[in-house]
Amino acid sequence: MFYDRKDAALQLAKALEKYKDQQAVVLGIPRGGAVTGYYVALHLNAVFSLLVSRKLGHPNNPEYAVGAIAEDGTIHLNDTVVREVSQEEIDTAVAQQKKEIERRINVLRQGQPLPEIKNRIVLIVDDGIATGATIFAAIKMCKKKEAAKIVVAAPVSGNAILRQLRKEADEVVILETPAFYHAVSQAYESFGQVTDDEALGLLEKWQKQQNNPRSESHVPNRK
Repeated sequence: MFYDRKDAALQLAKALEKYKDQQAVVLGIPRGGAVTGYYVALHLNAVFSLLVSRKLGHPNNPEYAVGAIAEDGTIHLNDTVVREVSQEEIDTAVAQQKKEIERRINVLRQGQPLPEIKNRIVLIVDDGIATGATIFAAIKMCKKKEAAKIVVAAPVSGNAILRQLRKEADEVVILETPAFYHAVSQAYESFGQVTDDEALGLLEKWQKQQNNPRSESHVPNRK
């Protein structure tokens, strides 16, 4: 179990050390992945940004993902679930999430584009993986943008999702795969919600760190 997202992120960063100083691009999936991505990027001396990918909820249960859409419009659909919903319902969910994606890009990245990822190592990072829908959409997006290598990294996931991810990404780094896995939060002692302001603050903090490298250690304390 991890104490909090920072603790998990620092452990994850150590597991990814072969990518240190490789000019990799770390893309956190907001909002929880903003914390994980920040500390991983800081430790690896990598570029850091936030890739917005949103779940497409089932019409009868918004928490149940039928798929996801990445910020460039790339869509991933869960083959086993999508048979339960109509194309019209999927289109409605896509339209709703496109608006939320636009809002999040404006809030979390201040409208700025993602860094160039063509021919670069890309690490897609989150604080944990449940259904994996947003990660699968992000992988597809990075493939479209011709990333040289796509690595998915998170502190925790289920074994079934891990096997699926290994089929799509070039490498998958997961620290814990609990036998009885029902939610990301079970791997954390402290798992509060990350706000838009906190996610934006981490991106701004990273940017300031690049302008003043001595202002903060690349290996912060555990807490």
